[in-house]
Amino acid sequence: MTNTLHRYGDAESFHDDYVVFAIACKGKNDEDALPKLRRFLEIALEYKPVNLGDARHGGALRPSRSLNPLSHWKRDIKPDFMAVINGLDVTTTCAAVFDDRVAAEDFVKRIKEESLGLSVNVSTSIDGAEQCCQHACLARHSVGYSLGFEGKTEKLPNSQVLMLSTMCGHGMISHSLSKKMIDWVKEGRRTPEQAVSYLARFCSCGVFNPSRAKRILQDARTKTQ
Repeated sequence: MTNTLHRYGDAESFHDDYVVFAIACKGKNDEDALPKLRRFLEIALEYKPVNLGDARHGGALRPSRSLNPLSHWKRDIKPDFMAVINGLDVTTTCAAVFDDRVAAEDFVKRIKEESLGLSVNVSTSIDGAEQCCQHACLARHSVGYSLGFEGKTEKLPNSQVLMLSTMCGHGMISHSLSKKMIDWVKEGRRTPEQAVSYLARFCSCGVFNPSRAKRILQDARTKTQ
């Protein structure tokens, strides 16, 4: 089970969303884990991830204290993967996010071969995770399911908002901001790429998937859910 377990959507909506985590267990395999976690992220770069992150500092797109609101109109929206790798200074949870199944499978296989001595898990659809394990010749250890929302579900935002806001494992992307970005894209005030970069900066763990978010925003232009 991971903090990405509650990503909203059906199995098909995760066809471009694979999150691979590396975690050290305190008192078990955390001694000298920092260089191993950094190696995990360095290897991920070879397989063209769409995001990298650690739970202490965030992902490849981060907020800055030195900017004012006007900066958002012309801010650089290119992810800085090396900032994540070079900024890793404490043992924490690291993640690599992929929008391509083959890349995710090859990465999991490579990490197995590297034998870093870290706990690794994959967050995607059940079928997608099974394929990653089979490709790496691994037997799945366990599986976690999200039971979804219960109660007065009519009070929830629409599915597009939920898919965007639940992509941060720590709930740092608000429903209101997600809805605002959808509205701005529909109105032509922002491109999907710009809206995605705004949303990604609020994800404190770096597991936000820009490719999936872009697809959701593009769909929002023509679909109502």
